[in-house]
Amino acid sequence: MRHFKTISITFIIVIVVIFSCNVYYLISLYNSIRTDVERDVMTALADADIDDMWERADRANRAAVAAKQAYIDNGDSITEQARSVSGIKDEEGNFVTTSTNQKGETTVNKTALRRDRSYSNQMVNDMSRQMHEVMDPFVDFNLTIMDSIVTERLADRHIYPDFVAAEVIDSEAKIIRGNSHIRQNRSDYDVFSLCFNPEAGMYYRVYMTPLTRHIMSEMSGVIITVFLLMVTFSMAFWYLFRTVSRLRTIEEMKDDFVSNMTHELKTPIAIAYSANDALLNYDTTNDPDKKTKYLTIANKQLKRLGELVENILVMSMERRKVMQFKPEEIQLRDFAEEIAASQRMRGDKDITINVNVADNIVVEADKTHLANVLNNLIDNAIKYSGDSVEITITGNCRGLSVIDNGIGIPSKSIPFLFNKFYRVPHGNRQDIRGYGIGLYYVKSILDKMGWAIVVKSTEGEGSVFTIKFSKDEQQDSVCRR
Repeated sequence: MRHFKTISITFIIVIVVIFSCNVYYLISLYNSIRTDVERDVMTALADADIDDMWERADRANRAAVAAKQAYIDNGDSITEQARSVSGIKDEEGNFVTTSTNQKGETTVNKTALRRDRSYSNQMVNDMSRQMHEVMDPFVDFNLTIMDSIVTERLADRHIYPDFVAAEVIDSEAKIIRGNSHIRQNRSDYDVFSLCFNPEAGMYYRVYMTPLTRHIMSEMSGVIITVFLLMVTFSMAFWYLFRTVSRLRTIEEMKDDFVSNMTHELKTPIAIAYSANDALLNYDTTNDPDKKTKYLTIANKQLKRLGELVENILVMSMERRKVMQFKPEEIQLRDFAEEIAASQRMRGDKDITINVNVADNIVVEADKTHLANVLNNLIDNAIKYSGDSVEITITGNCRGLSVIDNGIGIPSKSIPFLFNKFYRVPHGNRQDIRGYGIGLYYVKSILDKMGWAIVVKSTEGEGSVFTIKFSKDEQQDSVCRR
């Protein structure tokens, strides 16, 4: 316990360091995953460019077939539409380039396209560039189709942005083919560029919703695991810190209890010893009053010792859950009068105890423990008062109250009043002694009986302790007339 503060601070620093390391590694993981995703996006763009080339070749092929059919039907020369197509894909999968001389004769060149392997391996580096050089002047870009192809290629890599749009730009970032779907505020998007024709300096610039959500979904398992681990670790430390703090408080309270209890036990023992010593060493046979006085003092102190020992034993039994009750029917008024009468005999203060309990009210309870409870409440009322005290005991079928005109209890102390070893602070006053188990004992006994106790107090005016015969506010009583 001596190094509790140092150990606690050390653990807090360790938690902060571990948390900081986790944040650092999560950021590093985020950057690594983002790099991989961006690489996947660029690969998807390259594949989309190739797929778009095949799409454009199909469109060109259909246009060439239509032109040929028009030539056959009209007996005309090659139509302007046929001349405008210099690169097509024939039915055998060959890429066809044509040229027309001044006499209207067409020369056809075929280049076999290999379909037995990935487009990216076959065409990206060389053929894609050549196809763009040949096709771009004659077959226009269809950016709507390109957007769809890019979306599909991204989906192949499990990337699903909400928005994808492409445009064609030159090497100076001037827009050659715009896309009406792109909003004016382009800073909201992640932007990727792919050069598809280096000689002409032409690029696809693709806008898509930020990839952060996709990256976070990839990291979700790690983030959730780390978060749960840190929360669990922090909660475990908080629970340990709270438990140790409470144990430390209890240990301090126990030390105070041992000190107070030692004093409480020594005082009656010393007084009883002195009274007996006087009886043994002085001739009291001829002085009955002195003999009675000494015997009364010894008896009173021994009774006090018995009460202290009884409270300690009750606490011990309550801790071991072996305390047994012997319930019996108790006439509440007679019971309260008997206890009040014994308390009035105390000669240390001017004590007035009034009993205002309805007649013929009977409760079923353990008489010994209930007597200890009521004696504790009256003893506290007497102890925490001035030179004179007026106590009123009131009772009905709902409960029993002990009202006093003592010094009262600070409002901040009331929530802790029934805690074990707790004592209300009274500054430097030394005339009020205690050991902090009386009210704890009262609360424990009443809880065991299924009853409750509430406190109302005002400093300088007094206190009201009310024993409720039932914890259920809706239940009228547990007593009978």
